[in-house]
Amino acid sequence: MRLTVNRATYEVDVEDDMPLLWALRDELKIKGPKYGCGIAQCGACTVHLDGIAVRACSITTKQAEGREITTIEGLGTPDALHAVQEAWVEHQVVQCGYCQPGQIMSAASFLSMHPEPTDEQIDQAMSANLCRCGTYPRIREAVKAAAAKLQGA
Repeated sequence: MRLTVNRATYEVDVEDDMPLLWALRDELKIKGPKYGCGIAQCGACTVHLDGIAVRACSITTKQAEGREITTIEGLGTPDALHAVQEAWVEHQVVQCGYCQPGQIMSAASFLSMHPEPTDEQIDQAMSANLCRCGTYPRIREAVKAAAAKLQGA
């Protein structure tokens, strides 16, 4: 099966029903998406599938075949961070960091569809990703800052 991940094409020999998360982590050694709950509830495994945030634990590898998969590793680069990644650093969002790749991927997808979000929209969108450290106020501020960056402010 052929997967396109972070603009590179890979051949993987896996069962069609293998969750995309395991193909990414175990077969391709892409460790940004994390295993959290395995039932699409926590968001730690969030990736983009054709630009839309999805839970990699609930998408099969077969469902992802032929589509563009982006993980946190493909969102930006160390020399050219995505606006959301920059905002995360500037607002010191991360504590333990485990959920943050999923948080960032969800925020980037959300902002692509809601370029000028309200606090309520941010809170609603980001509440689907769990953070045990409770950095939600900093997450909201980072999302707002990233929205402004993306709008050119």
